[in-house]
Amino acid sequence: MPFSQLISISRPRFWLYELGTFLIGVFAGLTFLSSEILVPVIVFAFYFLFPANLLIYGINDVFDYETDLKNPKKFGYEQVLDKNVHLKTLLLIALSSVPFALYALTLGLATAGAFLAFLLFAIFYSAPPVRAKTKPFIDSFFSAGHYVATGVFGYLLVGGGSDWLLLAVAGMCWATAMHAYSAVPDIKADRAVGMKTIAILFGVKGTVLLCAILYTTSAVISFFFIGWVSFLLLLPYWYLLYLSYNKSSGSLMPIYKKFPYLNAGVGMILTIIVLLQSPLL
Repeated sequence: MPFSQLISISRPRFWLYELGTFLIGVFAGLTFLSSEILVPVIVFAFYFLFPANLLIYGINDVFDYETDLKNPKKFGYEQVLDKNVHLKTLLLIALSSVPFALYALTLGLATAGAFLAFLLFAIFYSAPPVRAKTKPFIDSFFSAGHYVATGVFGYLLVGGGSDWLLLAVAGMCWATAMHAYSAVPDIKADRAVGMKTIAILFGVKGTVLLCAILYTTSAVISFFFIGWVSFLLLLPYWYLLYLSYNKSSGSLMPIYKKFPYLNAGVGMILTIIVLLQSPLL
């Protein structure tokens, strides 16, 4: 399989999601810098940049094959993964993730637990027997769970304390909204193969309203850590949701295509803010 195809499977436009979450956790927990800390940070920054995304989206492509054949988004914006390379894709995913998992197991119980939580949520979001993405609420919980586990892992990796729980709740609200909104353009294709997602359950308007509540809740919690900037970062999401409210799922793609750029931009700003608040600066 050409390396370029692996890059395509891993969705480069989403690479900053996992990496950004990891770095936010690192910068939030970092109180001093040494080579003992820097080496694992660099190693896992690489993991969450590429191999982790190959795992998330490669498994998704394999187990969503039947759905993808009926999803217009997969013809132009994304691609359907040829069934002939499914087994090879899963093998390459294992080969690229297992060494990092073994390394994580040497980093202490809590840190290893956070990494294993990431793997659990990321794999079984799409893969059976759980296949969480076909179960409303559980789908968003698993999708949000792997992002939050990544952030907690980064936080614990650098020796962060025990005050991460409230931040994890804010992260879960934000990531749940991100997942729910992303599921809206897939409503028609998912319904055609009998899937039940949070977007199908609530419909377009209901899902958009749910996202608005979740993003706002995340901003309120984050206010106690980063101040009023949390509400400034909320404004573009409110605007995006406003534009989406009266759209049908089939006509949402032009707006949805801007969503990764918004997430990347907000994530970058949030990373800088957390870094500036670090005791290192």
